[in-house]
Amino acid sequence: MSSGCCGTKKTKMNGNGQVCCYNSSTNHSSQSNHASASSNGRVRNGLIPVACPEMCFYCFDVLHSHLHSLDPPPLPDFTNDPYPLFVTWTSGRDHRLRGCMGTFSHINLHAGLREYAATSAFKDSRFQPIAPEELPRLSVSVSILREFEEGRDYRDWDIGTHGIRIEFFNERGAKRTATYLPEVAPEQGWDHDRTIDSLLRKGGYKGSVTAEMRRSLKLTRYQSEKISISYSEYMNYWRSRRC
Repeated sequence: MSSGCCGTKKTKMNGNGQVCCYNSSTNHSSQSNHASASSNGRVRNGLIPVACPEMCFYCFDVLHSHLHSLDPPPLPDFTNDPYPLFVTWTSGRDHRLRGCMGTFSHINLHAGLREYAATSAFKDSRFQPIAPEELPRLSVSVSILREFEEGRDYRDWDIGTHGIRIEFFNERGAKRTATYLPEVAPEQGWDHDRTIDSLLRKGGYKGSVTAEMRRSLKLTRYQSEKISISYSEYMNYWRSRRC
């Protein structure tokens, strides 16, 4: 599975590619939500929620085993159905981004979370690998992507509800792709045009961003269920299991 980044690099994102979900300059300020999917990640149409806190606990298990050269953790109890997903690591009270990678392929959740918990922690090219001493300051978020729909135009999505993926041709005629998860636009205070313009730059477009350019791109919108926990919540979870 080829690796790529949808930050400032020019990237191809296809069904088999790994991608980063944020630009390295994006201020990621999501708050911890132990109980349910975040409000910007709600899924409509009466779908049964998939994301659960145990997915985040499992990501911490995977990270802990890698950092301390332990055997992989046992398989978790939550569903193993296939979904596109992203895993995001942040650090400190300001939730400074430390790594975020995922896939738009449908991947079984047990293997997918095990893979991307490690990949986002150690192989996000924008950051140094996470070190053992960082563990107490970390938080992790799992985003399960659902409800993919082709947009009628570049404005056919709702800020705070939809993530977007765009396909376009750059000034050299090469096809490029880039994505933002649902929380990015509202966190930055962006409207539709500013979000699209930023996403074009993230995808490597260096030409003038005109109304015609925006109209020419292909947009896919999607929704995300997001669960976040901190390291302290992870430790409380394991203390409760030992009681």
